[in-house]
Amino acid sequence: MKNESIYDKYEAVIGLEVHAQLMTDSKMYCADSTEFGLAPNSNISPISLGHPGTLPTFNTRAMEFGVKIGLACGCKITYENQFARKNYFYADLPKGYQITQDKTPICTGGHIMIKDDEGNPKKIGLTRIHMEEDSGKSNHDMDPFKTLIDLNRAGVPLLEIVSEPDLRTPQEAYNYLTEVRQLVRYLEICDGNMEEGSMRCDANVSVRLKGSKEFGQRTETKNLNSIRNVFRAISYEIKRQVEAIEAGEKITQQTMNFDAVSGKTSVMRSKEMAHDYRYFPEPDLQAVFVEQGYIEDVKRMLPKLPAELIEKYTKELSLSTYDAELITEDKAIALYYEDIIQHTKNYKGAANWLMGSIKSYLNENALTIDHFKVPAEKIAGLIDLIDSNKINNSIAAQKVFPEMVKTPELSAKEIAKNNNWIQDSDSTSLEGFIQEAISKYPDKVAAYKAGNKNLLGLFMGEVMKISKGKADPKISNQLLKEALEK
Repeated sequence: MKNESIYDKYEAVIGLEVHAQLMTDSKMYCADSTEFGLAPNSNISPISLGHPGTLPTFNTRAMEFGVKIGLACGCKITYENQFARKNYFYADLPKGYQITQDKTPICTGGHIMIKDDEGNPKKIGLTRIHMEEDSGKSNHDMDPFKTLIDLNRAGVPLLEIVSEPDLRTPQEAYNYLTEVRQLVRYLEICDGNMEEGSMRCDANVSVRLKGSKEFGQRTETKNLNSIRNVFRAISYEIKRQVEAIEAGEKITQQTMNFDAVSGKTSVMRSKEMAHDYRYFPEPDLQAVFVEQGYIEDVKRMLPKLPAELIEKYTKELSLSTYDAELITEDKAIALYYEDIIQHTKNYKGAANWLMGSIKSYLNENALTIDHFKVPAEKIAGLIDLIDSNKINNSIAAQKVFPEMVKTPELSAKEIAKNNNWIQDSDSTSLEGFIQEAISKYPDKVAAYKAGNKNLLGLFMGEVMKISKGKADPKISNQLLKEALEK
């Protein structure tokens, strides 16, 4: 077992490059479909195959998405957007070059807020966000002797979001990626499904002695396909670099691969420098200019983002930060909550039902909120039924809600009435239930009068049993106390 103290001497410096596939109908520079999951090499054309004589055309929807995320992150939006050819040989990019942005990324500066390892807010700077096209996919597993190429993904629009080297721990990297995925989903520009490859991450990692201002030599671990694997790959790479330095070795700039089974990184190739790509202006695409009026139009399209909703829920609706963060984790859940509170003022009750019974039902049935058939207005009706003492929480959760799920066309009130579950608050009826409960336990009545007030719960339980749960608990409790103390 190695001495853990050697790791305490160093700190990591981490920067992430996130590639987000955009939810456009067509590819970045041609009209080919971007639909996922089709037969290999079916979403292709002479343009995406790079045939001689074909010309690219720019997808303006990608520009809209780039401006959206730039505004959300407080970036500067570039006025004149030029395109460049990035030259390299990859078997799964037929042209032999990638059309990207080099000198004029659509967004510069800006930041994303995360929580550090202690839960404190931390600002992570962004270097740039630029537009480019994806490469195809190489499959090494389907044939033991050959690599198979699927070009459906070649040309799919990407935004590459490049952070400053402001991250210091694997947990901060995990938190940053979680925030990026949540952001692109709220903006509806990328589905964030890393398991399908629509969001991928490259991690640049170096280590340096604590207190040092100079960066160490970095490595880049490519194409990490889950947030958990980003955490694992960075954790391993930090240890590997520290141990190598302590053993007198020199870290070299390399591109690494991460094996999810072993949890280890390995060298893929020497890391290319910018000049290795031989960038030059794309001759077949003119510059695209982003006017201020266009930026204002896109700004008006922006949805409320998680930070804004959390502030609203905590400051205006008096929810806890915990509740607000839970609700805003998923945009569809947040939208459903917004719909509920249009119909009830019990904001805490709405949060409790959404994060309690509703979420449990979704989890048990492997559903998303989009497939939940009970309208938000009817959940508000259930909450108001409880607040008006027509039913109690127990009846609501155990009887009314399950029936609402089965018959979403009926209101909570209709279901409660049809099943005779409406609470009895009539004092005459309640007094009958109370007298019956008291008469069953004369010795307990004497004990209560002698000072054992804890027995009140016994009598209340009996009243609820006799009334089959329909007795109004508040009124019953008061009447019961009066009866016992006579």
